[in-house]
Amino acid sequence: MPSTVGSTGPTEAAATRRPEQPGKIRRFSRAERLVHRATGWLMLLCLMTAACLYLGPLAQLVGRRHLMVTVHEWSGILLPLPFFLGLLSPAFRADLRRLNRFAEYDRHWLRAARRRLVSPKARPAGKFNAGQKIYAGWIAGAVLVMMFTGLLMWFMGLLPFISRTSAIFIHDCLAWGVAFVLIGHMRKAYGDPEARLGMRTGYVDPAWAARHHSKWLEEDRADLITESSNND
Repeated sequence: MPSTVGSTGPTEAAATRRPEQPGKIRRFSRAERLVHRATGWLMLLCLMTAACLYLGPLAQLVGRRHLMVTVHEWSGILLPLPFFLGLLSPAFRADLRRLNRFAEYDRHWLRAARRRLVSPKARPAGKFNAGQKIYAGWIAGAVLVMMFTGLLMWFMGLLPFISRTSAIFIHDCLAWGVAFVLIGHMRKAYGDPEARLGMRTGYVDPAWAARHHSKWLEEDRADLITESSNND
């Protein structure tokens, strides 16, 4: 069956929807949770070491500048590694497709967000809402640009037509942007215990899923029906 916009095919979707705990719905596989956790720790390590290098009082307090530089550089280089390892997981690839597709209900979600409407009916969402899709795309692009500018700073003369000063300016400005966006991301997660539980254990309450991600349940039910009819 061809995937609809905002969904995945029935085979890969089955990897993320099969319930394995009574009264719970499986939201994330073990591979997805490990990718999220490893990426988060590497990102925090980048930001913490950057703060120790950039902020004078903190730099004096911590010291060990050479160590901070080394940790910062290698944590930045390793940042994409969890993503590439995650591509080995069908569930991870299925959710990447979800994140990469905007459905009509995502536009409704954005309009409701602009109007500050909080009703679940006003903000329909698939497995990921429109805000999460925009965040994922933004952070992926930011990581690529920061890696590129970081390599230019590390290997001076790599691209002679781009000055080191320009690379530092872009890198620093983007670092502040990433820091503010991550604070917003963590603030949203802190305000939703069930979402944190889903990322920690892989399972969420069906009532929470129906309230915040109703389109996800509808898409999975449709895939189950199609898969069942194909097997018959």
